[in-house]
Amino acid sequence: MKVVVVESPAKAKTINKYLGRDYEVLASFGHIRDLPPKDGSVNPDADFAMIWELEDRGAKRMSDIAKALKGAEKLILATDPDREGEAISWHVLEALREKRVLKGMPVERVTFNAITKDAIHSAMAQPREIDQALVDAYLARRALDYLVGFTLSPVLWRKLPGAKSAGRVQSVALRLVCDREREIESFVPREYWSLVATLATREGGVFEARLVGADGKKINRLDIGNGEDAERFKRDLEVATFQVSNVESKPAKRHPYPPFTTSTLQQEASRKLGLAPAQTMRIAQRLYEGVELGGETVGLITYMRTDGVDMAPEAVQAARRVIGREYGDRYLPGVPRKYTTKAKNAQEAHEAVRPTDMGRLPQNVARYLEPEQARLYELIWKRTIASQMESAELERTTADIAAKVGPRRLDLRATGQVIKFDGFLTLYREDRDDPDPTAKGGDGEDDEDNRRLPAMRAGDPLERRRIASTQHFTEPPPRFSEASLVKRMEELGIGRPSTYASILQVLRDREYVRLDKRKLYPEDKGRIVVAFLESFFRRYVEYDFTADLEEQLDRVSNHEIDWKAVLRAFWDDFSAAVGGTKELRTGDVIEALNEYLGPHIFPPRPDGSNPRTCQTCGTGTLSLKLGKYGAFIGCSNYPECRFTRQLAAAGAGGEGEGSGADGQPGVRVLGNDPETAQPVTLRDGRFGPFVQLGEGEKPKRSSLPKGMSPSSVDLERALKLLALPKPVAKHPESGEPILVGIGRFGPYVQHGKTYANLGKDDDVLEVGANRAIDLIVAKESGAGGGRRGGDAGRALGADPESGKTISVKAGKYGPYVTDGTTHATLPKTIDPEALALDEAIILIRQKREAGGGKTARGRKSAGGAKRAAPAKSAAAKSAAAKSAGAKATATKSAGAKTATAKRAAPKKAAAKKPAAPKKASAKKAASDAAE
Repeated sequence: MKVVVVESPAKAKTINKYLGRDYEVLASFGHIRDLPPKDGSVNPDADFAMIWELEDRGAKRMSDIAKALKGAEKLILATDPDREGEAISWHVLEALREKRVLKGMPVERVTFNAITKDAIHSAMAQPREIDQALVDAYLARRALDYLVGFTLSPVLWRKLPGAKSAGRVQSVALRLVCDREREIESFVPREYWSLVATLATREGGVFEARLVGADGKKINRLDIGNGEDAERFKRDLEVATFQVSNVESKPAKRHPYPPFTTSTLQQEASRKLGLAPAQTMRIAQRLYEGVELGGETVGLITYMRTDGVDMAPEAVQAARRVIGREYGDRYLPGVPRKYTTKAKNAQEAHEAVRPTDMGRLPQNVARYLEPEQARLYELIWKRTIASQMESAELERTTADIAAKVGPRRLDLRATGQVIKFDGFLTLYREDRDDPDPTAKGGDGEDDEDNRRLPAMRAGDPLERRRIASTQHFTEPPPRFSEASLVKRMEELGIGRPSTYASILQVLRDREYVRLDKRKLYPEDKGRIVVAFLESFFRRYVEYDFTADLEEQLDRVSNHEIDWKAVLRAFWDDFSAAVGGTKELRTGDVIEALNEYLGPHIFPPRPDGSNPRTCQTCGTGTLSLKLGKYGAFIGCSNYPECRFTRQLAAAGAGGEGEGSGADGQPGVRVLGNDPETAQPVTLRDGRFGPFVQLGEGEKPKRSSLPKGMSPSSVDLERALKLLALPKPVAKHPESGEPILVGIGRFGPYVQHGKTYANLGKDDDVLEVGANRAIDLIVAKESGAGGGRRGGDAGRALGADPESGKTISVKAGKYGPYVTDGTTHATLPKTIDPEALALDEAIILIRQKREAGGGKTARGRKSAGGAKRAAPAKSAAAKSAAAKSAGAKATATKSAGAKTATAKRAAPKKAAAKKPAAPKKASAKKAASDAAE
């Protein structure tokens, strides 16, 4: 018997079918070990010795693997073909060696880019050893992330109350979003005018031509800057005679795009399918691991974490056969297309993301897939096939027009384009985030694909039909979408294919950014973190520095430099920078943030007065204040003047505080209610911003839900908030209305006396009938009860034994899976978006076997009384401490302490309360340190 170790149960199930009875395939469920979330897990003074600890779930998996190895002839490590996969295999091997269960047993490492029968058997015939360089690159990256998280995050906690974390790559990605917002806020629109003549040929062909020159001088887009100049040009054009001066037609080609990398897949799935990067990776994971097709489990795509664009020769030939069969030889180029990556070091899985079988057409497999899986597979298939198709053939025509007004000459230009042969465009066109009609290859070019100019020759007279002058204003750069942020990070060399989705998710989970209409907006707490880091740790959030560090890590994986040398060079400067902040006074921090964030938190006032002068007392100076619950704006004359406001609420929309019609500080008039004609205002309150209808003793008010920025509130949105609570559905059994509203604890839905909280991704103004019914029914059935009941979660399927529906949900203490009776917290190594049903079933059963469930955490028992957790005896506590300590292991180093010596025994229930937040913060730092 040969034992094979992979990451996931779904992957194990598929591979087991291909290998047969002589193999036993087991899943590690991702990483089995991690750095303990406490100080000292990476010790720079002991040559960066790292302490690894087996997690509870990892210990169970290792026991299963060790048991299977008894009597086995060989261990085969078959984890994913990238850096993380190599690290998982290394961890499994190291843990088994420490258990001393191998006893000279041969160990092989195999990798395959696709889970197909041929790929797996081919990989088994070509085993190798673990690539230590890839492992070293992983160790360096993990140590860097840990050191940044455990060193920089505590500085934030001390200096910036309310800040949650800083990460090596996370903070740089956040800076990109914040820098773009600063560009938008500081942008000054510039007026310009365009003049377009609608002309006709003698044969009746009508087209448009744009003014591009006058009196022998070129007119650029912004040169006509006011209405007076535009009107003068218009008057001349209205009396001018028009004649074709030159016509030029040129053939052109548009070449297909390369097949998908991780980054381009996430970008296109976001644009075309509306999927977040994390969703894309979850769906792609299922397509890679295998789905049931007619009774057979088949991997549909190759490995989805890659920065390579090349394809295996046999895949290229298969694509060419499909093109010839489905589209004809005209669409097949004479020689196969070859693509090369632009990445400096594409060291992950080198082949592009592609279908494992090109002949498996999307329409033939769609009935076996979930809708989102089918859509993503179709996108990957089309992009792959199109990449080997013939180029599109175009004809671009430019006509220069002369307009004469007496001795004066004005020049106009008309352009058109026609597709002579569509080539790959018959199958695939790439979408773009921010269409620019003037951009080469942008959506504007596609709009001209069928805009053909009428036949004309030089010297032909033209008839004037209409002259139009149009006012325009330059626009600020667009906010990042998740797709365009991934693209920008890739361009800068920040992050790697496996990290983009997790980086974006961390920023949203920490509430540093919010996603609104597919655009990323920085939250105030995120802007404060960036302002602090740019003021005192500027080097470590610079794009070039971060990209250079990524390149060094790639060089480690290529056997070019020593990983500890990279750590030493980083740590010497970084620790000195952190040490320099110890003497930093809070006042220095405040002044630095006031200066950096000035345009955002102190916007100019319409009357031109000093935006930092307090309008309540008239003498105080407004300044950023750091409180227990985060930052706010306050007056320097406190406590005599108690004026406070949110950071950006009063300044939203370009009005300073005190700009309301009634002169009250922190009041912004949004407009009048069309039904009552009463004014609708946005105000700052004791508990945050709110909207108000009218004035008087008890005006109607509504708080802004968490995550809604005051700057995004207009009259329409305010009226919707003021209309709450409102009915959104009828209960399927009682027929009574289900209401949606905002209460003391946030947005909720209500049926009679039953309340259910909305999830963090639900929009209280857009929640639909189905979502409201699901939440209420789940709460009434008990599946959503308890502290974790607000999130209906994502249903994974039914447990084959109990028949209960299993869901993954977001709880107060992190994501978890539940069947309505037993709750099992997800290890942080498992992505809730990628969790499969069989994995969830195993977690729930392990929790149930360990005595877990609803009553395990002091919840109410069946009798209604709150059950206290049984107290452990001293002997039991001692045994538990020894057992926990035995799980921790250290990499070899003379100066490193053992994990057993460092690990403290579990605290008693009566431990001092002040110590608890530190433990929680340390664990959060460890989690946030990951990219």
